[in-house]
Amino acid sequence: MDDGGGARRLRGDAVTLAHGAGGRAMRDLIDEIFLKAFGETRVSGLEDQARLALDAFGGGTLAFTTDSFVIDPIFFPGGDIGKLAVCGTVNDLVVGGAKPVALTCSVIIEEGLAFADLHRIAESMATAAAEAGCRIVTGDTKVVPRGAADRIFVNTAGIGAIPADRSLAARHIRPGDALIVNTTLGEHGAAVMAARGDLGLTSALQSDCRPLGELVEALLEAAPDTRAIRDATRGGVATVLNEFAAASGTCCRIAEDKLPLREEVRGISEILGLDPLYIACEGLFVAAVPQAQTEAALAALRKRSGGEAACQIGEVVATPQGRAVMTSFFGGDRLVDMLEGEQLPRIC
Repeated sequence: MDDGGGARRLRGDAVTLAHGAGGRAMRDLIDEIFLKAFGETRVSGLEDQARLALDAFGGGTLAFTTDSFVIDPIFFPGGDIGKLAVCGTVNDLVVGGAKPVALTCSVIIEEGLAFADLHRIAESMATAAAEAGCRIVTGDTKVVPRGAADRIFVNTAGIGAIPADRSLAARHIRPGDALIVNTTLGEHGAAVMAARGDLGLTSALQSDCRPLGELVEALLEAAPDTRAIRDATRGGVATVLNEFAAASGTCCRIAEDKLPLREEVRGISEILGLDPLYIACEGLFVAAVPQAQTEAALAALRKRSGGEAACQIGEVVATPQGRAVMTSFFGGDRLVDMLEGEQLPRIC
């Protein structure tokens, strides 16, 4: 397929793991297959949630999102597939400014999964939903033969209500805005890779998997003119920066020496030859905030669990438009492009 100018965007004849990695290949798959088939779905500017006007119900805006989880292993330091499913879906709502209301839970279970594991996952989902301030209200269960799945896959959808005075979207970002994060990079992906055991890695690192609602509310109270927020899952912080830049026609410029990074994550990244900017997070968001409100935003985040390491990693500038750029430790600049290919399969 081409992009209208003759350039082929989907390469080859079949889906590869790269098409699920959160980078450029996945974006091309979505654009060329699903958006073309489904028609006008860009009403939300490809944010993490659709936003639907509720005129028939007296006004307001409904946020609606869905996600599927296929992580390996299904239990990992700091969480499991159940907690991950709830947090991932809730976070896609709250970064749009929504207050979560209800979730669905659909599971595809491989024959042979122990009841004890299923109980553990269900209880984990209930606990995470309660922490996020919402309920799991409906769902579906399917069982497939041994070998037709990998223990369990989970799909969750979520709905939330966006207050009338909020309009968070990447298109609102403008030059001069500060780029901030609430915590350290790459903890989820690094913890899951270490937990797989096939590389002989040992680490006390835990996934940062958590619901972000309380942190987002604190941010918006302290910095009410926040332009956009997005959680950095597949594709990591680098993908968020590129999405911000593309949607706003600006450049997201960051500094390598400003990136908050645990030594354990740095070490695992070096062993595996990975760039922490592209490693998945499950409790980290990137926000574009007006410079005048940045200090208040950071102070508010640092007072709360999951926000202690909040910091500014860069700022938005005018050029080069649609790109992300990083100033290295040595003072040189390099482009931070969208993730190419597949980096960490089955990470969420």
